[in-house]
Amino acid sequence: MNSLMTFLAFGPMQIALVVIVVLLLFGGKKIPELMRGLGSGIKEFKDASKEDNKDVDPKIEDKK
Repeated sequence: MNSLMTFLAFGPMQIALVVIVVLLLFGGKKIPELMRGLGSGIKEFKDASKEDNKDVDPKIEDKK
């Protein structure tokens, strides 16, 4: 299990390598568009999960 955790641990060199690869693949102009899309996707997911919780337990709305 420790070898798996060591493999998945990201250090500064691994993070820098990932950033360089992303810049090479997508370019500097495309990255903000990708991040906006990712942000809106996360927002939609959170909104949908909140809406789904209200359908399951209507008392959640009263607790706020």
